[in-house]
Amino acid sequence: MSAAWKASKPTAILVLADGTVIEGQGCGATGAIEGEVCFNTALTGYEEILTDPSYAGQIVTFTFPHIGNVGANNEDIEDLDPQKPQRAVGAILRTGITDPSNYRSSEHFDVWLKDRGIIGLSGIDTRALTAMIREKGMPNAVIAHDPDGRFDLDALKKQAADWSGIVGADMAKDATTTESREWSEGPWVWSDGFGGADEGDMHIVAVDFGIKRNILRLLAGLGAKVTVVPASMSADDIMALRPDGVFLSNGPGDPAATGNYSVPMIRALIDSGLPIFGICLGHQMLALALGAKTVKMHQGHHGANHPVKDHTTGKVEIVSMNHGFAVDSDSLPDAVEATHVSLFDGTNCGLALKDRPIFSVQHHPEASPGPQDSYYLFQRFADRIREHKARIPA
Repeated sequence: MSAAWKASKPTAILVLADGTVIEGQGCGATGAIEGEVCFNTALTGYEEILTDPSYAGQIVTFTFPHIGNVGANNEDIEDLDPQKPQRAVGAILRTGITDPSNYRSSEHFDVWLKDRGIIGLSGIDTRALTAMIREKGMPNAVIAHDPDGRFDLDALKKQAADWSGIVGADMAKDATTTESREWSEGPWVWSDGFGGADEGDMHIVAVDFGIKRNILRLLAGLGAKVTVVPASMSADDIMALRPDGVFLSNGPGDPAATGNYSVPMIRALIDSGLPIFGICLGHQMLALALGAKTVKMHQGHHGANHPVKDHTTGKVEIVSMNHGFAVDSDSLPDAVEATHVSLFDGTNCGLALKDRPIFSVQHHPEASPGPQDSYYLFQRFADRIREHKARIPA
């Protein structure tokens, strides 16, 4: 870091709940907002990360130093409704944002952050902050940006200390769609953009707890009619749509809090015998509906380089992760088998019912952290649906 950079007046700060203040330079939106500070180890995909509704209420520290340098565009966003504020509230960067250098860029990353109301802080030692999170856990904090560098530290410290945090928070209620909608966009094809949905022989209802666009694209790419429904929809209303399978999406917040209204719905869907596939928060709430427990993690899993083993195939996949809660493996009932495990810390990353076409994973198979190692899970879901339909009398 240059002496001039060090000497410049701080225009953004991070105030931790314990009173620690970290100073740097601001970018993106101005103002102050509270959140839980996590770190993400991905080298690419910052647009997808910051628009993933699963990051609602979080301030993302990027461990890779060059964030924003390839600019931004409107093809790489993941939230269904860019006007809703259910996404990461802050971004922490090692270095300042340079001018974009990529043929797909349509705007400067700083402008992109402003448009989405995301506060940025750059010019700090992200390695030290990451090490602190690894040692002490993810802290509550306030991130603030004022171009004039005027901050009421006492008020910001109180705001950070008073914030209730993510534990016990049902954040999916604000991330979900407000009404049912049909989804018809298919997967992205190099140089051609997003395609249309294939002609479908199945109907999948996707319960939206904060769903990502690429999940819906891959479901549509299976040859399925896809209907997105609100998180609060009842099992009876879902069944009235005559689905061939039900998908439980990712989303933000504490699964136990969202489970207060979603678990009864999921239990009824389990009893219906329909194939069910869950991802991330959907995985956690399926586990709750089956009688298991979830626990808050110390530092969570956030990155695109996580090794996960699939016990059903024996293969190790490199996957994308984003979760601060996990399914307690020891709490899984006898009727449920653990199908995937994190090779970083041994936490549960997948489950399946032994006698029904129902399964889920903790990681994000729709993401592409390199090879598309986990895309097969979507085909596995389609196979379960077609097998189930074949057993139903005409």
